[in-house]
Amino acid sequence: MDDGWIIEADGVHRTYSIETSPVEVLKGVTLRIRRGELVAIMGASGAGKSTLLHILGGLDHPTAGRVRFDGRDLYGMPESGRADIRALRIGFVFQAYHLLPELDVLDNVVLPSMSRFGLWRQGASNRRRALELLDRVGLAGRARHRPAELSGGEQQRVALARALMNGPEVLLADEPTGNLDTATGEQVLHYLFDLTKERGHTVVLVTHNDAVAARCARRLQLVDGCLA
Repeated sequence: MDDGWIIEADGVHRTYSIETSPVEVLKGVTLRIRRGELVAIMGASGAGKSTLLHILGGLDHPTAGRVRFDGRDLYGMPESGRADIRALRIGFVFQAYHLLPELDVLDNVVLPSMSRFGLWRQGASNRRRALELLDRVGLAGRARHRPAELSGGEQQRVALARALMNGPEVLLADEPTGNLDTATGEQVLHYLFDLTKERGHTVVLVTHNDAVAARCARRLQLVDGCLA
């Protein structure tokens, strides 16, 4: 094993049953991603990009094949171990913001820290970190607002701050600008790339946008469930 790899996928297949008919979304995907690398996964709608990202992040089981995170078999460990990796070592940003509408912006960002064992006792320090992250994405002044009071771009910046709350090694972003206009999406990407580069995060970004992918160090192309 090369210690430089943070994510390794070998022969990953994913098949779903739709109305009793099997649909093979991924067809033997193999890839390696180094620590600190910025990788774009591209492809047309339905190519399997989001499915692959979810499998790499421990959100969806492969039908066949193996995924290793930092050398550990992600789907060979108990669900509790996989949940710990998702909570502490991987941050997720989705096209839909998935903010809790009943919580204000600050509490939405703080929320992931509640999954860390014992950190419920460190509420004050967690809130300071959340405020720092909100400041870094230009939203410290909106900490007490509810998500519904924010624009789409602002909500996605809150989602980015939340994804980075626990200081994950890997950030997985699934079409993070897909719901935004070009100018707003560019602003979100500015914060995403600046923060992750500064802190040395590994980033895997799913996109169908050539201009977004061009900002990544490496591009992978998914075509009909296979890496081209």
